[in-house]
Amino acid sequence: MSSQPPATLYRAHLETIKARVDRALQKAGFDHLLVASGIEKFEFLDDRPYPFKVNAQFKAWVPLTRHPCCWVSYTPGQKPVLVYYQPDDYWHVPPTAPEGVWVGEFDIRVISDPAEAAKHLPREGRRAIIGEADAALPGFEPNNPKVLLDYLHYHRAYKTPYELDRMRAAQRRAVPGHLAAREAFLAGASEARIHAAYLAATGHTDLDLPYGNIVGLNEHAATLHYQYKQDQAPARSLTLLIDAGAEVDGYASDITRTWGHGDGAFAELLQAVDAEQQALCGKVRAGTDYRQLHLEAHLRLGGVLQQLGIVDMDPADMLATGLSSTFFPHGLGHPIGLQVHDVAGFSDEDGNLIPRPEGHPYLRMTRTLEPGMVVTIEPGIYFIPTLLAKLKHTPQARHVNWDRIEQLLPYGGVRIEDEVHCTDGDPENLTRPAFAAA
Repeated sequence: MSSQPPATLYRAHLETIKARVDRALQKAGFDHLLVASGIEKFEFLDDRPYPFKVNAQFKAWVPLTRHPCCWVSYTPGQKPVLVYYQPDDYWHVPPTAPEGVWVGEFDIRVISDPAEAAKHLPREGRRAIIGEADAALPGFEPNNPKVLLDYLHYHRAYKTPYELDRMRAAQRRAVPGHLAAREAFLAGASEARIHAAYLAATGHTDLDLPYGNIVGLNEHAATLHYQYKQDQAPARSLTLLIDAGAEVDGYASDITRTWGHGDGAFAELLQAVDAEQQALCGKVRAGTDYRQLHLEAHLRLGGVLQQLGIVDMDPADMLATGLSSTFFPHGLGHPIGLQVHDVAGFSDEDGNLIPRPEGHPYLRMTRTLEPGMVVTIEPGIYFIPTLLAKLKHTPQARHVNWDRIEQLLPYGGVRIEDEVHCTDGDPENLTRPAFAAA
């Protein structure tokens, strides 16, 4: 936790953002950067809005996440302008007057009509305009220059001290929800009630979560992005896999925990995956190719499958033949920050793609780790019926203990996920201290 005042952290963060934009504008050949926060979108043939999600490039400048029709305008060497939309509205609660540690860093222009923003944006010079097409104003149509965005996205991987402070806070907000979910699970609650316990403990609603919570009991833990929440509890709750985050000032946390009741075979599996997850977290070090860490995860999880008598094969052979992907079919993790799956996990600052390892199409991070990066580490072992059915028709099927599989199928699977900050020395696990403090 930083000892510096929030205003000091934010001011230094903004200087970093401006320096990055200065270089990006020069590289892409523009004079000004304009960033739209976005607009409310409405359901087809209806007047009901979807939940507003702010442009991540906008909230990199200022921690406003519920503010449509706003703009940031920046010209190198000048104070950035914030066009702040505050309608005179009696149908909904309008935004309050601008407040926070960031206010003094902007030339704030309050408007009551979205069209008024055009009066406060530069019309001369070459303008890089970042936003969705529907955020356009007459004469201010987003062009989203690729060269500029590639550069900004690439450098967003390096978190400022302010961003790290907000991300630690997002961990602390999420952890009480995970503990409340565990208690509800142990009490026999349904998925819907476990989810409600999480929301109550974090102070979130479904509309402002950074992503839709995954709350899977029993075999539902085998569906990686299980999207439902059953109202009825099963006759016996064997497993809870909860993948749920929180948000603070636009920065997301993404934490997964798997809980059981201490049943022998599953408890062994849970303990073994947790041990390997912690070992992998300890390898988030500068100079490590994240692709190699992903492949090491396959070897480590293959060792768990072998050790527990689930698969009788050398872990290296499991990886080479693709067998380990039956039980661990997703990537080890991803960058995180302003977005849950943060941008530029696959490319250099010129937008050139860094390929995934062959046979691993779902890995979301292929860069080499450097100080300032924050990534998730989320290995898992699952018993997914559709993948197991395909495995049965391969030569590797003879190495599988299908009786053990049948024993573990009702439990669904295990995933453990922490966020880890790569430093100049030992990695900083952002998640575990929040659990220890709680």
